[in-house]
Amino acid sequence: MQANVGDQLIVEGARVGLRRRVGVITGVGHTDHTPPYTVRWLDDGHEALVFPGPDAHVRPKTDDEAPGGAT
Repeated sequence: MQANVGDQLIVEGARVGLRRRVGVITGVGHTDHTPPYTVRWLDDGHEALVFPGPDAHVRPKTDDEAPGGAT
């Protein structure tokens, strides 16, 4: 997995009862753009260091998106 600052990290609910979470990547841990990532979660604004698992994927930022992940 590779990501850039401004991309979205989407973590799907892997089990019944878990919800999908979407966050904006605000920091990349390595020069090769691999995890861990610093992510600001859109649902509550909490920022955390994240080591994404197999239920996560990156959605690259597009030029028409507003800062902070809002479209």
